[in-house]
Amino acid sequence: MQQRPNQVLVIDDDEAAREILVELLGRIGFHAFAAPDGKAGLEWLAGAAAQPQAVLLDLRMPGLDGFEVLRAYRSEGGTAPVIALSAMDEKEAVVKAMRLGASDYLVKPIEPGELKEAIERCSASSRPPPSEDGPPPPSVPVLRAPAEGVSPVRVDSSRRGPPVDFIASSPAMLSIWEMVDRVAETDVPVLIRGESGVGKEGIARTVHERSQRRGKPFVKINCAALPSELLESELFGHERGAFTGATSEKPGKFELADKGTIFLDEIGEMHPALQAKLLQVLQDEEYYRVGGKRPLRADARVVVATNRVLEDEIARGNFREDLYYRLNVVSVLVPPLRDRKEDIPGLIEHFRRKYGSKYRQGALQFSDEVIRRLLDYDYPGNVRELENLVRRLVVLRDEKYVLDELAAAIARRPAMQTPLATGSAGGTLPPANQGLQQHPAPPQPVVAPVVPMAETVSLKDIARQAAMRAEREAISAMLARTNWNKRKAAGRLQISYKALLYKIKDCGLTDPRITAGMPENLPGPIGIVADGSSTA
Repeated sequence: MQQRPNQVLVIDDDEAAREILVELLGRIGFHAFAAPDGKAGLEWLAGAAAQPQAVLLDLRMPGLDGFEVLRAYRSEGGTAPVIALSAMDEKEAVVKAMRLGASDYLVKPIEPGELKEAIERCSASSRPPPSEDGPPPPSVPVLRAPAEGVSPVRVDSSRRGPPVDFIASSPAMLSIWEMVDRVAETDVPVLIRGESGVGKEGIARTVHERSQRRGKPFVKINCAALPSELLESELFGHERGAFTGATSEKPGKFELADKGTIFLDEIGEMHPALQAKLLQVLQDEEYYRVGGKRPLRADARVVVATNRVLEDEIARGNFREDLYYRLNVVSVLVPPLRDRKEDIPGLIEHFRRKYGSKYRQGALQFSDEVIRRLLDYDYPGNVRELENLVRRLVVLRDEKYVLDELAAAIARRPAMQTPLATGSAGGTLPPANQGLQQHPAPPQPVVAPVVPMAETVSLKDIARQAAMRAEREAISAMLARTNWNKRKAAGRLQISYKALLYKIKDCGLTDPRITAGMPENLPGPIGIVADGSSTA
């Protein structure tokens, strides 16, 4: 049966979880349908004119559970990738689901990037499901769909020589892939450095896929996305009653990555107290759940990534030197795209074909002017920015929008590079690349705002309003500089993460990335299926 791109079916008996998943799928570009139980889900799949791109299936449901749904769907010839959903550590359940034909599994709660990546990966590498009793199919070379900003890499089961199919031709990237091929089998920690968007996660996945741990879990966690207290629970898990709201035990990412690889992204954002616990795991290969009393073994390879200069963070007291030496066994520095422009033509062509197929826009050709401008641009957002530009070109089919965007980005580039200062008079420091300006303009005096005078004036009110305006401008500028990484922005503004969240709300600031690059006509209206009928 033909597959319908961008369509995903959610089968989950938990109404709140269903609604969250449907909303999440809509935000990342998928047309979502939902069924409240296994029976309704199977009826929807049987009556659909085309198979969805993926099925998200909760394993624990009353009546017809996820295992029975999966068994019935595969026995009836269903070929869509099925991603099993589990709320806690259910290793035996996950293994059973994989044997029944599940393509992947995710542990709730699910991050948007993790969900999108799993759907695209399963769609690209879907293969005939294994039988429940038969052995798994032999390992074959598979071209994985890349995450945003990551070049695709063909996984070579023989692992001899460097990868043979990736979008890179620069000497720097070829050298990196050769290094990855050498260290993949050694099981030592790998530290991947580079600016945001250069493809660090893609390299981490390649290390995993070319190691003896391939076929086992690859578990990712972003250390900048969670407060320190929650991050500890996510990494190591917690026991029931360990803190308010811990109504059941929860496995950590280290448990879920057993025999596989754990990828700690943005390791430089981790709190020093939690760094000490991570160091203990690396040294002793043991850890405790939050509130736990018995040690657990950690058999997971650790790969970390950062866009920070860790040596500088050590000097500032933000990163432990002993942890740095534990992690820095093999270091891979990924250069920014502006330093390897030989890779740009191949990346443009790859993304053009990828999104032309995904959005059914055909083989759209770019003009020489657009190609020239794309080649000349410096890409502060690296490969991720290039991918989004090509995607907008494919979807909008009007080069004027992207040409105007490139011109605007080039025009404001010096301002974006300007670091925020906290001097007595406020303002900004000159850009780092302003060496050509021999005689910079003298600083302008601070001019007090003109206040219309009335019979009575409250100086406190005036000061409070001025302070709120100044706070809003400072917060907005810092969020723009950190690409709306709120944890990083809070650190640089020297306030707590929670305080920054309140101030963002009070100031009425919104993340511009929520709507950027998402054309209005991409996913259609969300259809909620309650009785097996389709609203498509």
